[in-house]
Amino acid sequence: MLVKAKGTQQSVAASRLLDGEAVWLGTGNIWVEDVAQAAVFDGADAIAEALSFAKAEEKRQIVVDVYPLDVEITEAGTRPTHLRERLKGIGPTVRRDLGKQARQPAA
Repeated sequence: MLVKAKGTQQSVAASRLLDGEAVWLGTGNIWVEDVAQAAVFDGADAIAEALSFAKAEEKRQIVVDVYPLDVEITEAGTRPTHLRERLKGIGPTVRRDLGKQARQPAA
């Protein structure tokens, strides 16, 4: 189930149609694979404009499942406020050898 975005700071998430990779709309309307690099849109007009661009990309079949999500800005970059969205940014919790987390160096 999709979590409704209600905050004043939001980003836009989607899945890239070519490979199913979770992506977020970054600065300059470029899709990025790391949620920390997602652009933060502040205010209703900015969010509507970003969603309009993303929906156009969906019509062009670049991405699918476009939706806004609440985020906050941290020292590490953009961070979703909802746990479900944070998990989408790293990969499956039952298989740490899969998804975006598998690409990170071990801590």
